[in-house]
Amino acid sequence: MPRNGGFVRRFAVAVCLLTAGSLIWAAARTGAAPLQTNDDGPDNAASSSAAHASPGTVSLSAVQQRQIGLQTAVLEAAPHPEQFRAYGAVLDVARVTELTNSYTNAQAQLQTAQAKFDVAKSAFDRVQNLVQSAAMPKKDVETAEGTLRTDQASLAAAESQVKTLAATARQEWGVVIGKWIVERSPHVLRLIERDQFLVQVTLPPGVVLTGEPRAALAQAPTQSANIDLSYISPATRTDARIQGLSYFFVASGDSGLLPGMNTTVYVPSGKTYEGVFVEDTAIVQWQGRSWVYLRAGPTSFKRHPISTDQPVSDDDYVVQDIPPGSEIVVRGAQVLLSEEARSELRGDDDND
Repeated sequence: MPRNGGFVRRFAVAVCLLTAGSLIWAAARTGAAPLQTNDDGPDNAASSSAAHASPGTVSLSAVQQRQIGLQTAVLEAAPHPEQFRAYGAVLDVARVTELTNSYTNAQAQLQTAQAKFDVAKSAFDRVQNLVQSAAMPKKDVETAEGTLRTDQASLAAAESQVKTLAATARQEWGVVIGKWIVERSPHVLRLIERDQFLVQVTLPPGVVLTGEPRAALAQAPTQSANIDLSYISPATRTDARIQGLSYFFVASGDSGLLPGMNTTVYVPSGKTYEGVFVEDTAIVQWQGRSWVYLRAGPTSFKRHPISTDQPVSDDDYVVQDIPPGSEIVVRGAQVLLSEEARSELRGDDDND
């Protein structure tokens, strides 16, 4: 091999090694100790064999596997709900509070106007009867009639205000939340008192659900656990940044979410599919793709490409392209990737 070509290849592999080396820290997550080798022992033989293995394959002796805390498991495919990754925004409900209070005040004004009208109507009828019996002058009828018409106009204005606020609530927040506002229901009071938070969830452009999503899962920026979201209704507007279909959900007030936060949300599509649930500790990133390591023998592991189109959370996926019965490395995958890159570099030096 020409020296210049060997230098170029060594440089490329060195870049890969630097990338994989940055992933070594993941070994600490497994409680693993650094790989220990002995020039005359079986560990060194295993590492040496890795240098001559096929691309994507790495060999570690049983001792080395124990050192890094490597764990494998046979994961069976099972039905899983299909999910779309969506975008959540925790809304400020100040406008909901304002509309709720305004509608309550308008209702009180309507009741007052109705009471005044009823009194004026009774007074007008009484005066009119007395005038007809010549017990009172005609001008008293005119005065009572004027009061009645004034109170009737006030009643009409109060009714109009109530109808306008109810329509505004429906237009701004939809039929369900609009009804909560009009009825001042316990649901809207929980939002006002921040026992619950209102979350607008927007799907990516072009994504359509087969039905209404009854629930969804969100991830708060401040914690790793998933947060349950309960469905309310279709949203009355989309997120201007995303331009997809939107829905209103509610989250518990102690979920870690706060108004103004953005969060990733996983929304079930209504369909199910078969796949293997794979946690983030089993997945490595290499050359712009996602991979897992499958056991190829007692001391050998083969890197296998996977598709991450079906997320369960920000890091966990349901994978359909893993051969049935495969033994997957669930702890220690990042260390295997690093060792593979080191072995590739050593093999290149041996060829030169």
